[in-house]
Amino acid sequence: MIKQLLAVDGVTAVCQFRDDGAFVEGYGLMTESELQALAHFAHDYKRIVQGNADQLSMFTQIKGWTPPGGWIVRGKAMSVCSVANVVCTVENGDSNLTEVMSMLTEASHY
Repeated sequence: MIKQLLAVDGVTAVCQFRDDGAFVEGYGLMTESELQALAHFAHDYKRIVQGNADQLSMFTQIKGWTPPGGWIVRGKAMSVCSVANVVCTVENGDSNLTEVMSMLTEASHY
């Protein structure tokens, strides 16, 4: 299912990882070791986002901060997008991040 994300405009690589951060599978314009590094980065960043959301929820006493639905790290030319345990790299100029996040959400349910 995650391989279908490569059909979305701008997506150059996609991978899936387990809750413990272990690499499951990956496809795209990266080597196997780069895909594993992407999965490791996404796992670590997911934990950071979850910790920040937990703190916001605790300190503000406002519901809705957790669980985070996903995250995007945007660079000059590329972005990294993730929902649950699926992550992809996207070229900024060729992509619609709303579409990418929607497809990531769908893929994360499988």
